[in-house]
Amino acid sequence: MQLDINYVRGQFPAFSEPTLNNQAFFENAGGSYTCKPVIDRLVRFYHQRKVQPYGPSDPSRLGGEEMDEARRKLAAWMGVAQDEVSFGPSTTQNTYVLAQAFKQYLNPGDVIIVTNQDHEANTGPWRRLADAGITIREWQVDPKTGHLDIEQLSNLLDQTVKLVCFPHCSNIVAEINPVAEIVSIIHEAGAYACVDGVSYAPHGLPNLTRLNADIYLFSSYKTYGPHQGIMVIRRDLAEKLPNQGHYFNDGHLDKHFTPAGPDHAQIAASAGMIDYFDALYQHHASGHDSPVDRGDVVHDLMRNHEQLLLQPLLDYFSAHNQARLLGPADAAIRAPTVTVALPEPAAAIAARLANQGIMAAGGDFYGVRVIQAMDEDPTHGVLRMSFVHYTSKEEVNKLIHALDREI
Repeated sequence: MQLDINYVRGQFPAFSEPTLNNQAFFENAGGSYTCKPVIDRLVRFYHQRKVQPYGPSDPSRLGGEEMDEARRKLAAWMGVAQDEVSFGPSTTQNTYVLAQAFKQYLNPGDVIIVTNQDHEANTGPWRRLADAGITIREWQVDPKTGHLDIEQLSNLLDQTVKLVCFPHCSNIVAEINPVAEIVSIIHEAGAYACVDGVSYAPHGLPNLTRLNADIYLFSSYKTYGPHQGIMVIRRDLAEKLPNQGHYFNDGHLDKHFTPAGPDHAQIAASAGMIDYFDALYQHHASGHDSPVDRGDVVHDLMRNHEQLLLQPLLDYFSAHNQARLLGPADAAIRAPTVTVALPEPAAAIAARLANQGIMAAGGDFYGVRVIQAMDEDPTHGVLRMSFVHYTSKEEVNKLIHALDREI
């Protein structure tokens, strides 16, 4: 099926916003536009439900029901149990809380494997556990390609390894790692797998039954929703980890990793993401009753459209003698996040692109370790252009023409 781009863009108020007119948005890896169902739910909650939820009054009861609806819909779409879904203020915060739980759970001498391909949020909190006697091993990228070699992981695994943390795809290199295969290897070694899905989930929420990860994290403000971090922890592991919430909530699995009060309105509004995905499915297809199956269809719709737009941009940089493309040049194995190293500081180029109506960015994007591992200078910065399924072919062409003038 071909994605109906006009229908898609009609679901995002940003595309009819006068202040954004003639602006091509290529910094989606930092946060996406918000879809209309999320905005509608957020406005309704603040207008009608902004009281303490789960009480006996109608506004309170309805507020709690909307929060439960968000958790239920997200769980169904990803193929997990409702109480395996946790909300927090950000993925960075969720990962920090999770690391504190593992700090209590593990013993000195136990091993955690991290990568240098990750965003710092999924590597820094784990590395700091070395102060508690936990041994940290690094699964390193190939310095030329940024690729994570599975054979190297196998060489790092032994009976002392308890947890392996790696990204579904890097926010710099953007190669889509074979999560299910990696998780299987980790499980065979007797360890748990923690997957940072922040850079991948905007391109289709994962089927977690298929991936089989023990932990999967992503950010709803990058999946067309409000500013929340969403974390799935499968029950077998979640019940073993020490409760990080209030002691009297110990019997509630979905509160184990929420030490602070949840943002009621934003959790409730998160149901709007699934409203949008369901509408996208209904517009393009029919006949699939399972939310997971509908998710597979929507995922493929998004990815097929993105790949068609991505390959010409990758080809452009592959042929450019001033640019070094970080990561693969094949759209089939890459998310639509394109990062290049250039002779000129990236921030200066991004500023000139902004003058031409191109919203991109230059910097390190919290990927300092992988930029350094590939022998580039994070202080010099890399230019990053990222898009999602609502991006049009015309916008990609506009980007390429602007790049022709500026690099």
